[in-house]
Amino acid sequence: MKIEQFYNKAYTWILAKGPAVLIGIAVLIVGFWLIRLLSRWLTTHMYKRKIDPSLTPFLLSLTVTTLRVLLIVSVMQIVGIQMTIFAALIGAIGVAAGLALSGTLQNFTSGVLILILKPFHVGDNIVAQGQEGTVEAIKIFYTVVKTYDNRKVVIPNSKLSNEVIINISGSGNRRLDVEMKFNNSIDFGEVKKVINNVLDHAQSALKVPARRIGISSIEPDGYKVMVNVWLDAHGYVDTKMEIQEKIMEALKGSGLKLPGLS
Repeated sequence: MKIEQFYNKAYTWILAKGPAVLIGIAVLIVGFWLIRLLSRWLTTHMYKRKIDPSLTPFLLSLTVTTLRVLLIVSVMQIVGIQMTIFAALIGAIGVAAGLALSGTLQNFTSGVLILILKPFHVGDNIVAQGQEGTVEAIKIFYTVVKTYDNRKVVIPNSKLSNEVIINISGSGNRRLDVEMKFNNSIDFGEVKKVINNVLDHAQSALKVPARRIGISSIEPDGYKVMVNVWLDAHGYVDTKMEIQEKIMEALKGSGLKLPGLS
């Protein structure tokens, strides 16, 4: 008798829920197939758009995972499983995780923005958080900067997205400004000729934009000469020291000495 009741209940359930279960299974199979096709299309599209390699795997994983969760939830609704308890549980877990990982999530969001907006690239020289150096890596949560004295600095991305960043090499070149003081007895034309000769023979000095050499200020005991010359942003410090040394040697050799220079 009990077996007959069990079969009757099972038969009734199959008649009532069977079509919905079959539809749910079909939707699940087709849904996973479509998500797989979408994943392949996104991979190809991101490659063609040249999206940062550090960001591509994460975006694909996030998109596919989100779509799969939505698909499973939809199938559960089709089958008739009540989602009230699940929704409350997921909401509670989400709130707790958000509070616990607020700083991490902020770094993550900032990392995505940096990779998309590209305020700087790997290999650029930047000044950020009081550190100046070359960007070695841009990760989802942090950026690695190698300083000129060979220190590796790890900066959270939230600090880079919310504060000022100076991209020193972003334009490709930098201007070197050198100011020197001369006595009034020294002819400015001779000074300019010597400096121009040095810069003409300096391969590291760029011809474009054009350099400028002029008197920046006049004082009772002399005048100051300002030299503006453009250099390649990479290797700027080494080039700066080299050019300044050559200018001083040329001035000394020509007899046009700086005050205190013997």
